[in-house]
Amino acid sequence: MADSTLENLLQEERVFPPPPEFVAQANAGPEIYDEARDWRSWWLEQAKERITWYREPTVSVDESNAPFYTWFADGQLNLSYNCLDRHLETRGDKVAYHWIGEPGDTRTITYRDLYEEVGRFANALKGLGVSRGDRVAIYMGMIPELPVAMLACARIGAVHSVVFGGFSSDALSDRINDAEAKVLITQDGSWRRGTKVPLKENADVALASTPSIEHVVVVRRVDNGAPMTEGRDVWYHDLVDGQDVECEPEVMDAEDMLYILYTSGTTGKPKGIVHTQGGYLTGITTTHHYVFDIKPDDVYWCAADIGWVTGHSYIVYGPLANGTTGVMYEGAPDFPDKDRLWSIIEEYGVTVFYTAPTAIRAFMKWGEEYPERHDLSSLRLLGTVGEPINPEAWMWYHEHIGHERCPIVDTWWQTETGAIMITPIPGAVATKPGSATFPFPGIGADVVDDDGNSVPLGGGGFLVLTHPWPSMLRTVYGDDQRYLDTYWSRFPGKYFPGDGAKRDADGYFWLLGRVDDIMLVAGHNISTTEVESALVSHPAVAEAAVVGRADPVTGQAIAAFVTLRAGIVGDQDLIVELREHVASSIGPIARPKSIVFTHDLPKTRSGKIMRRLLKDISEQRQLGDVTTLANADIVQEIADMAAASAGDE
Repeated sequence: MADSTLENLLQEERVFPPPPEFVAQANAGPEIYDEARDWRSWWLEQAKERITWYREPTVSVDESNAPFYTWFADGQLNLSYNCLDRHLETRGDKVAYHWIGEPGDTRTITYRDLYEEVGRFANALKGLGVSRGDRVAIYMGMIPELPVAMLACARIGAVHSVVFGGFSSDALSDRINDAEAKVLITQDGSWRRGTKVPLKENADVALASTPSIEHVVVVRRVDNGAPMTEGRDVWYHDLVDGQDVECEPEVMDAEDMLYILYTSGTTGKPKGIVHTQGGYLTGITTTHHYVFDIKPDDVYWCAADIGWVTGHSYIVYGPLANGTTGVMYEGAPDFPDKDRLWSIIEEYGVTVFYTAPTAIRAFMKWGEEYPERHDLSSLRLLGTVGEPINPEAWMWYHEHIGHERCPIVDTWWQTETGAIMITPIPGAVATKPGSATFPFPGIGADVVDDDGNSVPLGGGGFLVLTHPWPSMLRTVYGDDQRYLDTYWSRFPGKYFPGDGAKRDADGYFWLLGRVDDIMLVAGHNISTTEVESALVSHPAVAEAAVVGRADPVTGQAIAAFVTLRAGIVGDQDLIVELREHVASSIGPIARPKSIVFTHDLPKTRSGKIMRRLLKDISEQRQLGDVTTLANADIVQEIADMAAASAGDE
């Protein structure tokens, strides 16, 4: 960015204190921030309280080889034991997962059921020659055998690398080869909007160029006659049949590797984020307990995919270690109709619901009549994850899903951070629509200028984390230099996640998206997030994406792509109205130069908008790679509409 700070343009005055009845029963009040002021000691206390150790740690963080920090290094534990064995005596019959398949089939899995299945599969993996430190790739949809596979790896000390089931064969082979995985676990196919996705066939294409793979384990899910290679491929049910349910957990050092997870949307060599055992489990169990205010009788639903870090931390390891009942759903939120999620919440009495702003904006577009079909009174807490949430999407969530009685925890974190970093503590913090509020207790964060100096309240700049935290990545797999260059070189001594942020006069943090998405308009650094939020605050708009395109006068001009709510038709009058709405909301400097109406936006399979492609369209460049998109057809459609409307600016 050319200037030292970002413009702080969009102001939000609405404040929502936590309801008194929620505060009265909350897991934490405002005092938690004082308790965690000595963050090194506080995190060690959390580690001892939340984890069953074989050898309890005596040291917190070792900072002697920064930024290669270690946490609880003299401790020993096993994550599978912490998620399963230790619960058997007191909650063995408690439901671990209510699982719902897209076609309507269901499974109720208790902690004892899960323990036994993990034990059988762990023994089966050992029978295939998998041992401590070996890497195992997992390429699956949202079925119970996915967490079983992860926990079985953790049980025997193997390192798992989960690849999202929507990724291409090329993406899978790249990740297998980088990790040098020994075994691949997949399934014959998965369900998506009523069709069978041929996962095994996709995997076979990848396996043509993955020499490290010795065995492929295939779960039968859709019975599509998937091809099996004799001597290499084996059916999961054949493999686990007859295996002993007892499998002694491997004693792991706190700093042993637990998993590698490759960040999505990368170009070139995949970037494998390494997470270890003790610090990771401490971070996710602590945040899960406090951020979601988890109670023993909660029915908790994180509606992410386990292929992303959100699923690793807040569907599998965090909730299971905390003994929570969770919901897992296999399919799409709009199949067979657009009320599928609300019907699940009603049927299972979900109390805590955690989803992405992208999904919330889709719900807005579809209309409130869908949630209104269902009784959502069981809900007591809502959460958002994945990207900054527009204030109006926050308000829609608050009104139509939470019925103005559920606190909303807007969480900021990354694959690299392992656990939630910035978030409201729901019984302690008054929320503001669109703000992630404050760093979690024990986390240090700041907003700095180009020189690394803290920006005064009211200003914007670069988000940094100012000291280490337990669930942090330890390196990029096989590439320590890339770890240093990517995260620690921009601001020495501080972790730079690549995001912009601002703080208001009250010290609340507002995430502004990737700094790559900052626009320089007539000398002003303007966040795409703020302009998008202004657009979505108009009653006609469901979703918006904004990019900066080259402009001979202003350097960059703002190009907007807008999806309207159901039943609204876009015309030239509405374009004029929206441009003026943005100008009046955050200032004339932010008025879009062009607006294109589209029924959808190009999104990755994790739901993130691909602004790079919209920038290509705006600048009439050759379109970049679209293979990672969930809806690749929309790109050419938008390009045609943008070309047709070019004369309307």
